[in-house]
Amino acid sequence: MAYLKAKNGPLAGQRIELSEDEMILGRSPDCNIQVEDYAVSRKHAKVIRNEDGFLIEDLKSRNKTYLNDIVLTEGTHQLRNGDKVAVCDVIFNFYDELAGSMSDSLDGSRISVLFDGNEVGHSTIMSKLEVGSSRGNVQLSASPEVKLSALLEITQALGNALSLDDVLPSVLDALFKVFMQADRAFIALMEEDGSLVPRWSKARRDDSEDTIRISRTIVNHVIELRQAVLSADAASDQQFDASQSIADFQIRSMMCAPLFNAEGEPIGVLQVDTLERNKQFNEGDLEVLLSVATQAGISIDNARLHDEALAQAAIKKDLELAAKVQAGFLPNERPHLPGYEFHDYYKAANFIGGDYYDYLEMNNGNLIIIVADVVGHGVAAAMLMAKLSAETRFCLAGTENVAEAIINLNNRMTGMALDRFVTFLLVMIDPNTHEVTIVNAGHMAPFHRKADGSVDLVGEEFADLPIGIMDDVEYQSYTFQLKEGESLTMYTDGLNEQSNGNDELFGIEAIGQLVEDHEESAQQRGERILNAVMSFAGDEIQGDDMCLVAFNRVGDP
Repeated sequence: MAYLKAKNGPLAGQRIELSEDEMILGRSPDCNIQVEDYAVSRKHAKVIRNEDGFLIEDLKSRNKTYLNDIVLTEGTHQLRNGDKVAVCDVIFNFYDELAGSMSDSLDGSRISVLFDGNEVGHSTIMSKLEVGSSRGNVQLSASPEVKLSALLEITQALGNALSLDDVLPSVLDALFKVFMQADRAFIALMEEDGSLVPRWSKARRDDSEDTIRISRTIVNHVIELRQAVLSADAASDQQFDASQSIADFQIRSMMCAPLFNAEGEPIGVLQVDTLERNKQFNEGDLEVLLSVATQAGISIDNARLHDEALAQAAIKKDLELAAKVQAGFLPNERPHLPGYEFHDYYKAANFIGGDYYDYLEMNNGNLIIIVADVVGHGVAAAMLMAKLSAETRFCLAGTENVAEAIINLNNRMTGMALDRFVTFLLVMIDPNTHEVTIVNAGHMAPFHRKADGSVDLVGEEFADLPIGIMDDVEYQSYTFQLKEGESLTMYTDGLNEQSNGNDELFGIEAIGQLVEDHEESAQQRGERILNAVMSFAGDEIQGDDMCLVAFNRVGDP
């Protein structure tokens, strides 16, 4: 898959897949790749995919598009791997991944790397280091001055490179200056699961074979024994007699060195080889390669950390935006219902959460309060919460029978087959009769504080299954009279299940006791409960989303 990687600007560090035949870059939200920069035109440039690869075209932008620091003229221009594309001051690099590898075309070559697993005879390398004699062959090597200059260049290049996509080609490009006899080179890096994946390859000549086939025996030796390998004639070297693939690949001389991170753990390999018998590497070359590999390993590790930091920053920015979007689903003000006062609180465990509350005013003047909790928390729970919010409003708009509305809501959510469920509590206040109707789908029953100071869990016996578990659940409603001076307190399990770090939970009983012990306003009660939970938690992090809604009947206006 080909992609653009932003080096700076609002998309810095992001990898943008070129998955469509035409993709527009510009400031407009309608663009496939939106670049939020005032200097960028609404539709600035276009990337086109055809049978020849990828092309770029400037769309008569105000501040021009640059390809490798050259202003694009009219028409399309070919994109090559590693090309620099500048849209005003925002810089992208174009990369194209081949099957099983990443290619490098700084010199126009496109080669891929394939690890061969068909070893013969279950053999292993017989010696730790085998250096074949090359005294009778013609040597093609750089002078010590050229090698020193190239090493200094590598050091400077690696010191300046931050991104992995900058470090890898820099290493291979410099190797061809150090080793004039080298025909091909590649870098393979270890993934989190321990597998070795080719990440960048390079050939000196455009007419080089399309695929570098590498024996897994050599690579395993280098990684497992942490040793660099030099073979002056790998096709006939006794060290690799047990691996038939070496001879099959016609490698005449090769060097392979391990790459280590700052902690000394192997993270990959760096290999250079030749295809002609009269081009040989020697022990001095291996020492140079080890010097390069030592620097490259640290730089690659740092680049990985840098790329991960950029990716995390991008994710954090997206989550911050998602939190703002989610806030739009929650009420922006409390109800102004005569004779009642309200208090609410919401805090996600992460940036976004799966708890949900809402106030809905019905056409008949009744007020509906909803408190719900999507199982789990995070992005998936937040997305389901958004869907639940829309579906709830739709179902309640179709009927004044709240139990029937929740039956319909459950069927619609179950039909999505998401393998997630939602505990859902609906409370409806009739401001004329002061009757309160409750429909409970698997949620904790609300605390009802009566005028005499006693507290009970109201409607607990009428609770049924959470929403989303099975369809056609016959939810029932329960109605009672809320008298003056009485209150209701609803919450999600992020409050009662908050831990103090000693395997103790705050508990439902503690919430009920706080409600019973204090006759106070809805706001005072809500804040008292929250302060008690936070004090109980101490330094322990918030384990789940927290939501609380409390209201009092304070008397007729």
